[in-house]
Amino acid sequence: MEKLTLVVAFLLLSSIYIQPLTAQSSCPGVKKDTWPELLGVPAKLAKGIIQKENRRLTNVPNVLNGSPVTKDLRCNRVRLFVNVLDYVVQIPRVG
Repeated sequence: MEKLTLVVAFLLLSSIYIQPLTAQSSCPGVKKDTWPELLGVPAKLAKGIIQKENRRLTNVPNVLNGSPVTKDLRCNRVRLFVNVLDYVVQIPRVG
């Protein structure tokens, strides 16, 4: 019972710190900042859909999942985290 209490307490405390880190700053002119529907889609198709929905997103690179990336916010960038087969494995988001 004590372990369960500790696990629940840890999850509650961690959720407090995770939410501010995952929140995106709104960029002017960007109506949609995430594309959960593109998980599992080939990267080339995902890039076309993202750029069709918003012409301001000119920088849409493919990044191998697990590769290090900078944490700076760019309002014209959406990184596509892909696996070795070039399928999107993380929700694409502006940044």
